[in-house]
Amino acid sequence: MDVHGALAKRLGVDEATLHDLSNYATSSRFSGVERAALAAAVALTREPRALPEHLRAAIEESANRDGFEEIVATIGLFNYLTRLHNGCAVTD
Repeated sequence: MDVHGALAKRLGVDEATLHDLSNYATSSRFSGVERAALAAAVALTREPRALPEHLRAAIEESANRDGFEEIVATIGLFNYLTRLHNGCAVTD
């Protein structure tokens, strides 16, 4: 398990939900805003220069403007931390 999975478990995310992350788009374990946030995380990880407008709208619709900014900031932070851990060869 990676460092983020371990953190999620410490924060109370159950193993089945973590396992279902690869199916987030269709899983009933995730709400609409969670699915949009996960899709945004995938999109921003693949192309960090822009978030597709449909994902921005989906998040803002469910989480309002403040929620949108918090979600995008969290995605950016965890992308940064992952790159830092990978670059420094941190394994736990």
